[in-house]
Formats: sequence, C-alpha cells, structure tokens
Amino acid sequence: MNTTLSFSKTTLYPAKLPPWKKPKTRATVSSKSMQNLNKTPPKDWKLQANAKGFGSSTRSTPQGILQESGNNNKNERGNNDGDEPLPEEVFNRIIVRVLVSVGAPLALALGSMQLIGMAKKYQIWDVPLWVTYLTLLLTFGASTLGIAYGALSASLDPNKKGSLLGFEEAKQNWTEMWKEEDEGKSQM
Repeated sequence: MNTTLSFSKTTLYPAKLPPWKKPKTRATVSSKSMQNLNKTPPKDWKLQANAKGFGSSTRSTPQGILQESGNNNKNERGNNDGDEPLPEEVFNRIIVRVLVSVGAPLALALGSMQLIGMAKKYQIWDVPLWVTYLTLLLTFGASTLGIAYGALSASLDPNKKGSLLGFEEAKQNWTEMWKEEDEGKSQM
C-alpha cells in the first residue's frame, strides 16, 4: 500500500511579490521515507551517556573487555597532576562560599531591576537607560567574580573554618596559587 502525505499551508500573498520572496510550495512525504524513520537502530549500537572528558577512566571495547585509559597517577577526583584530593569539609566550604558570593550580587541585580521597573511604571523617577546598564554591569560582573572569590576565600585547612568574609584566606590562597605556578614554570 503506497500512501502519500501532503501538507499545505494556504497563505494570502500580495498581488506583486518582491523578487526575493517566493511563494511557499507544498511538502510531500512518501511512505518509503516514513518507513525509513521507523527503522530500529542496529543491535550493536550502544548509548553513550558520558560527555567527552567527563566520563570514567575506564571504557568498554566492542569485545566487552574493560581497559584503563591514560594516566596511572589519577586520584579519586580525576586529577592527573598528582595532587591529593580536597577533603570533603573543604570542598563543601568552597561550594557554600561560591553560592553565597554569586547569589548575593545576583539577588541584588534582580532586586534593583524590579525597583527600577517600579520607579518607571509609577512615574516616580524616569530612570535613564545608562543607570540601568551600569547597574546590570556592576551587579552581574560582581556575581561573575564571585565564583573566583568564593573559591579563593575558603580556608583549605579542614580543621580551620576561616573568617566570615575570607579576606585573609583569599590573600593566602592567592599567593600560594601563584607560587605553585611559578615553581611549575621553573621546573620545566
């Protein structure tokens, strides 16, 4: 049984079309092309759920043998450089600091946009457009910088909680980070 599906859309065109506009044509789909869509994939295809670079260090070959790829000095977080992994307390502390240092400026940005919108709506103040742009630039920029500051301001000692704002920890971690970078360059 051969079936042809056709789809058409009736539109009204002006009497004379510009040269770059062409009338839309009818689309037809044959039953053979519909049958090709319903084919099941071959049985040897496997679903790849991991994105490249984010999967595990083992992979499966077509014969089903597990092989370990690459470096033997990987630690449990997947780092190749031989560093020890972060303790769970330090990792959680960094996550909390990043969330706070990103979330506070972001909430300030959204709140200030609401206030500016209400001021314009109720004609309290005709806010110039540059004020809106400057507010967005400063608050979203601070939110973006909050990612780096949140990671640097956390105390890396699992037994020491650190200060509230983390200025001392950020200063210490910043110098330590660049010292390790300089040592890495001098060894090469």
